[in-house]
Amino acid sequence: MTLESQGYRVLTAENGSEGLSIFGTQLVDLVVLDYKMPGMNGDVVAVRMKQMNPSVPILMLSAYVDLPRETLDVVDGYLTKGDGPPAMLHAISKLLESSRASKISPGN
Repeated sequence: MTLESQGYRVLTAENGSEGLSIFGTQLVDLVVLDYKMPGMNGDVVAVRMKQMNPSVPILMLSAYVDLPRETLDVVDGYLTKGDGPPAMLHAISKLLESSRASKISPGN
């Protein structure tokens, strides 16, 4: 609801497999992943998404405060659920801004 209230179109998935399916069939500008999900954790989903389309930024959102370094290395941003909606909206805005800038920079 927070994202939709800010004008974002939101696609949701019940689990990692469904998320990968949506990612493979829909054009998306950014992915917000939970770390702990049914079927496969968000870090596994993130690796597969980056293999499919490395230019789409991924924000990991988790209740876990200390995620493994190898998990954080796969994603473009990380927030804990305790950071709240304003921090999430700020992170999403920055990731989208950075992604758009890299798509229009010379040599791309």
